[in-house]
Amino acid sequence: MEKLNCWEYKECGREPGGANVAEFGICLVAREKKADGFNGGKNAGRVCWAIAKTLCDGKIQGTLVEKLTNCMECGFFKLVCREEGFTFKGLQDVLPKLT
Repeated sequence: MEKLNCWEYKECGREPGGANVAEFGICLVAREKKADGFNGGKNAGRVCWAIAKTLCDGKIQGTLVEKLTNCMECGFFKLVCREEGFTFKGLQDVLPKLT
């Protein structure tokens, strides 16, 4: 079974070629190649909580610190945690790769 990326799960339309790219631009998550493969996702598609200024639930999110609490309550975050189990890659794994 292919794992969903956040833009597929949330249907935000900010992936390349997505319905909302003209209005909001391509999401940083969909462009972040340094996080490619983490938790089995494309670019940062399965570690979106590690990327600031994402579009979630129709609102542009703030900094990592500002959005993290919301992310941990997100159904997609919980899905990735369940699917990855003990191999889940969290902030401590992802952030060093993004700098």
